[in-house]
Amino acid sequence: MTVKVLVVDDSPTMRGLISAALKRDPEIEVLGTAGDPLEAREAIKRLNPDVITLDVEMPNMNGLEFLEKIMRLRPMPVVMVSTLTQAGAEVTLAALELGAVDAVGKPSAGVTAMEAFSDLAQRVKVAAGARVRAGGEARGPSVDAGWRPRSNAIVALGASTGGVEALITLLSSFPANCPPTVITQHMPVTFTKSFAARLDKLCAPSVKEAEDGDALMPGHVLLAPGGVAHMEVTRGAPPRCRLRVADTVSGHRPSVDVLFQSVARLDMHVVAALLTGMGKDGAEGLLALRKAGARTLGQDQASSVVYGMPRAAYEIGAVERQLPLSRMGPAILELASASAATKPSEVH
Repeated sequence: MTVKVLVVDDSPTMRGLISAALKRDPEIEVLGTAGDPLEAREAIKRLNPDVITLDVEMPNMNGLEFLEKIMRLRPMPVVMVSTLTQAGAEVTLAALELGAVDAVGKPSAGVTAMEAFSDLAQRVKVAAGARVRAGGEARGPSVDAGWRPRSNAIVALGASTGGVEALITLLSSFPANCPPTVITQHMPVTFTKSFAARLDKLCAPSVKEAEDGDALMPGHVLLAPGGVAHMEVTRGAPPRCRLRVADTVSGHRPSVDVLFQSVARLDMHVVAALLTGMGKDGAEGLLALRKAGARTLGQDQASSVVYGMPRAAYEIGAVERQLPLSRMGPAILELASASAATKPSEVH
């Protein structure tokens, strides 16, 4: 099936580069381009695209305002194309919260358009099949005030496409005394610091971008830095994060598989969950965790923006239970509580 795309950007040069990158894929047809949201609105009505690529900063109406109108009036898959700056990262994260499916960075110093847009066509095709929803869905219910964690509990999470809203929803249900939590979310290098700061504002626990040697402590959430290194957890009292520079694993750096496999080696009560995302990163790592005795959860198809990573994990028997996103946070806390049963169900 051919995916029909409308390219929206105020720069003629950028419209040309994005269009050229997409046209290299025979399964994509670029229906047209628009230089601002007013042109884009008319083009959407006339051309009925499957996916829009959308710039953030444009004349007449900025990309966020336009995106909010799209998601409210005519929800459809949108892939944001953003500058890889601090400001660009913050605006792009806001767009992902509003309901954009994915985001890619524009070419920057030392990075050619060919390199920057190398996976743009694949992301657009994945977006075409994504579960589109307006942002701001209801957060998961908060945990009871009397909840207490196991003393040796640790939570490990992995996510990719759709993970911004998923992690906000999940972590919003975590109390200030949540178990030590580590997360690998596939994101461009400049985005994870802004995302950690956003989570820190929205959630009761302390959230930060992980640094090498950070201790895993109750009430603290550590997010793997994007693009630079793999995040692992090493044994110790307390356990600590290690950032290891190495080649991509499962197509990613940081890789969820690397994080999960390191956590599987710990002598702790582990609760792990694999959330929405394309591909299969994290599936093998989640299986290693389940075989090691961890409690393992996977996001279900109906609530996943892209049911790729959770599906891959479920199909190899890595998932003990599949749950909708709204129930994921409370389920993790229940399994990590002082009263939780320690023995998971058998791996079949």
